[in-house]
Amino acid sequence: MAKILPFRAWRYNKELSRTIDELTSPLFDVISEKQRDALYAIPYNSIHLSVPLNSESPLEARHTITQWKEKGIIEQDPIPGIYVYYQHFALPGSDKNYVRKGFVSFIEATDWGKPDSVILRHENTIPHSVADRVEVLKATELNVSPTHGLYFDPDFELEQYMDESQLNPIYETEDYQGVKDVLSVIHDRNIIQKFIDKLGPEKIILADGHHRLESSIQYRQEMVEKQGSGGHEGFNFHLMYLTNGEADDLRILPTHRLINGINDFSREEFMKKLEPYFFIRPIENPYDITEIILGKQWAFGLLFKDETFKVRLKPEALDAMEWNFPEVVKRLDLTVMHYFIIEKALGIKGKDQRKSRNISFERNFATCLSKTIRNEAQFAIITKEISMDTVREVCHSGYTLPQKSTYFYPKVICGYLFGSIKDDEFTLPFNPWE
Repeated sequence: MAKILPFRAWRYNKELSRTIDELTSPLFDVISEKQRDALYAIPYNSIHLSVPLNSESPLEARHTITQWKEKGIIEQDPIPGIYVYYQHFALPGSDKNYVRKGFVSFIEATDWGKPDSVILRHENTIPHSVADRVEVLKATELNVSPTHGLYFDPDFELEQYMDESQLNPIYETEDYQGVKDVLSVIHDRNIIQKFIDKLGPEKIILADGHHRLESSIQYRQEMVEKQGSGGHEGFNFHLMYLTNGEADDLRILPTHRLINGINDFSREEFMKKLEPYFFIRPIENPYDITEIILGKQWAFGLLFKDETFKVRLKPEALDAMEWNFPEVVKRLDLTVMHYFIIEKALGIKGKDQRKSRNISFERNFATCLSKTIRNEAQFAIITKEISMDTVREVCHSGYTLPQKSTYFYPKVICGYLFGSIKDDEFTLPFNPWE
């Protein structure tokens, strides 16, 4: 059972909210160093809570939050609600205007390692990154940015209430992605109960924020071991942005791979190692490669400084894969890429790829091309977007996708609201499950 809860968000005071566009920030995993430095110069920008300076400890982060509360920089809404969050955007090469519709609430941080898990993940996490965030959560008891989860409702029952709420926005800004973000709130308890009841029987697929959610899960486990739990304490919950996975406006963009720093790399030897597994065809114009591989299973682009190739796995080659995965994972484009291109041809073993300094990730095709031309990468592997159906199938199989398989666009921004798990700031005046 997916237990969601309305909450009383902490938000910037009325005066600061007039310039809310100056106080929002990208999530920590997509922010550039240049963006970070510029935002740090703004005293009350949300970057100070979401991505503290490297010299700051968890205790200093707690001090910052306490100070902002005491000074009234952020204030807690007096009435609990569900916060409706719409993102209006366009994509290159498309005339369509997209609107991703969702809402922000607390959700019970159930352990995804159990068979009856309510929240299903599609990526693995890095232990030390989780440990760092657990320490910050312990110190601050504040969810600074929501993770992104998917529920599935083909009848779109909740959208009518969200659309009505959006007629009276709290905030409306354009973010660093060029996306128009709009926030509103639903206070009506009867309507909130419809959201709670609708999500009750659902399993949620985590789209983005695996490390943040796992830190909440670990913190909950520590607190239960320390003091026990009645199930309603704040530490049992986690802030999440929930969107309908059935919507056409849910976009998953591809994440390409940049390869660099391979000692004694020889393009000729590399291509020769690919020949037993792939059909290989040179492409005259590198800008055509994304369209050429579109819709073709196990097809990839290889960008070098002065050459571009389309490579497509020979169907019989799949039988040579030695990784012990179920068919649903083995047949994924990205599994094929990591096994046949990166392990077999480049020589980087699967167990070493996750921490390899030779592999980096880039979502922008033009950046991949420019880095290969400028010799900042030895070559790039161009991939295709993964479908929502594939994400669902893999998640329900109990396995995870290869690293950096999905990029749900657009990213949620930080700064519109914060969610406290301190009991005196979290507790509701009613129990929605009775």
